[in-house]
Amino acid sequence: MLPPELPPISNKPLYAYRVLAKWFSFFFFGFTTLILALVIFPLMRLFIHPGERFKKHMRSFVSSSLAFFISVMHFIKALDLNPGDREAYRHLSSKIIVANHPSLLDPVVLISLIPNADTIVSPKHNNVILSGVIRQLYMLGSLDYEDILGSCIESLNRGNCLIIFPEGTRTPRSGRNSIKKGAARIAMASGCNIIPLHIGGTDKYGLGRKDPWTGFNPNERYVYDISMGPEISPEKYRDLSMPRAVRALTREFSAFLFPAIEG
Repeated sequence: MLPPELPPISNKPLYAYRVLAKWFSFFFFGFTTLILALVIFPLMRLFIHPGERFKKHMRSFVSSSLAFFISVMHFIKALDLNPGDREAYRHLSSKIIVANHPSLLDPVVLISLIPNADTIVSPKHNNVILSGVIRQLYMLGSLDYEDILGSCIESLNRGNCLIIFPEGTRTPRSGRNSIKKGAARIAMASGCNIIPLHIGGTDKYGLGRKDPWTGFNPNERYVYDISMGPEISPEKYRDLSMPRAVRALTREFSAFLFPAIEG
């Protein structure tokens, strides 16, 4: 049953096709990721040294792989991606990317656009696929704040872009979750600019938190409209105390990510 705020299904056969297309997409994603973890990554480790060089090349490879996955979803008419100027994403370096998080596919979409993307991954992920790919390339969250902060600054200093979803979980269909201040703290500590990305488009029912796997947008394919906001420099808040600077920086990027709420 669809949530009451969504319109009724206008074309049931097309709706059923889109649900099946979504299932196929995730099966395809899981299968190809397993190939990466068990075949591609072990082979590449034999030829690419040292470890940081391996990570750099494989992050770019993963980005290209996810771009292909997005193109498959587009081909089967399950998803459209409208990021604007794609070159603007490809040339980002040492930036902290903050974004709202309406759907399960948001990290996939952003990493497909940003070849040198790094991110913080929950240590709860224990399965073979995630251990074989994510744990080799991206940072694991831990209870030690200083370790996470140091890893983020080190990654940014190498020219990587750090993707952060400041809500910490998927954005609800209406309203938003509380905004965590980690992105602002990392920006103040590293001196790196923040770039806010707003993920809009059609309703992502079926990919939201607690949505059923049998769900899909009732009348349209998933459309991802990505808007890039202006860079925000932490330097303009240097004269403030750290807590005030962090709050001000968080408010500034939140106003772009959630204009209807913050306005």
